[in-house]
Amino acid sequence: MTKSKLEHSFQVVIPAKEFETKQNEKLEEIRKEAKIAGFRPGQAPIALIKSKYGTAVKSEVLDDLLQSYTEKTLTEHKIKPALRPKVEVTKFEDKADVEFKIDVEALPEIKPVDFKTLTVEKISAKAAEKDIQAALNKLVSARKTTEVVPEKRATKTGDVIVIDFKGTLNGEEFKGGSGKDYYLDLGSNTFIPGFEEQLTGKKIGETVDVNVTFPENYHAKELAGKKALFKVDIKELRKYKTPEMNDEFAKTFGAESLDALKKTVETELNKEYEQAARLFTKRSLLDALAATHSFEVPSGMVEMEFNAIWKQLEEAKKQDRLDEEEKAKSDEELKKEYHAIAERRVRLGLLLAEVANENNITLSQEDLTKAVMAEARRYPGQEKAVFEYYQNNKQALESLRAPLFEEKVVDYILGLVKINEKVLTPEELYAYDPDAKTKKTKKTK
Repeated sequence: MTKSKLEHSFQVVIPAKEFETKQNEKLEEIRKEAKIAGFRPGQAPIALIKSKYGTAVKSEVLDDLLQSYTEKTLTEHKIKPALRPKVEVTKFEDKADVEFKIDVEALPEIKPVDFKTLTVEKISAKAAEKDIQAALNKLVSARKTTEVVPEKRATKTGDVIVIDFKGTLNGEEFKGGSGKDYYLDLGSNTFIPGFEEQLTGKKIGETVDVNVTFPENYHAKELAGKKALFKVDIKELRKYKTPEMNDEFAKTFGAESLDALKKTVETELNKEYEQAARLFTKRSLLDALAATHSFEVPSGMVEMEFNAIWKQLEEAKKQDRLDEEEKAKSDEELKKEYHAIAERRVRLGLLLAEVANENNITLSQEDLTKAVMAEARRYPGQEKAVFEYYQNNKQALESLRAPLFEEKVVDYILGLVKINEKVLTPEELYAYDPDAKTKKTKKTK
């Protein structure tokens, strides 16, 4: 046996006599049941059984003994494998001992610190009247409609115009450059820079030549930086009509009155703030755990985690979804950064698992049911379908189990640490960054 930190290697021998005995026992079992022409069950010569089934039996016995000896070896050396051991047969000859090699990485010994010695920052925020009013205003804005402007006048910022348009590059139409009966909100900046400005001060019935240049970073690469001409027909002038905020408006959202709608909005805002605050609190805890636990982690687990992260990053790169900071870095720099993140995730995952094991923290059926109910509430009117989906899809149900289990362990630890509470306004909550030197929250566990 060679041993280096968490990596272990064992040379194991299966005695030839034991291998032969196991083969004979297996062949005898087959002879009892085998249907061989000319012989009653159990009466066929063992030599005939061996010639017919010997190769398959040898392979089956080898697999069984490799598994058995591997488990025995790991048990004897008190090794809990982090991943499936790698088994390699180095000698396998007739009437000779079988020799094989086991390479395995062990799970580390983990001794959690006394959580009562840790301090975690816990933040919170409550919805104020202005926050509730702002949310109600958004609901009103979402329900606004448009109506025709009766007077004959020129268009201006804030109007909605109905247009037909056709775009060309060097006189040729291009894909996605045309539209009919399009409602354009002047001043919304939804079109290419300069487009909307050229349609202000115009009249219904006019055809306007709009000359624009596509931005250099335009999402359609074939158009980026190109000059285009749009022929725009202004067909109708409209303005926004905003509903009045009253009891009747509230009823369109299923509330009995405006006061009832306000209460609902307040409740939902506080839930949103609570979820955001929870993320910061959890981050504070995980940072504290990472800072106080430095045990070695299995490299195989780290590589698996890193490969998963890197696959996501490469996919993001293909879809041009990397942020500017990531784009500025080389692959070498990114790999180093994400490898450190992978190691942190594995270390924290192993630590939380050990805490759960030491304190008998498990998920009950009730916990899973509550999680499914929470998922169902996200899809009003489809609750039954969501329940049936999770009921009939074990893999989907398992996808809920891991994060739910992690949250339960986190709650247990939070019940032991010292809490430093801080009350913030909602604006402060979303701008809060207690530790600027912690690398990108979205990337860390």
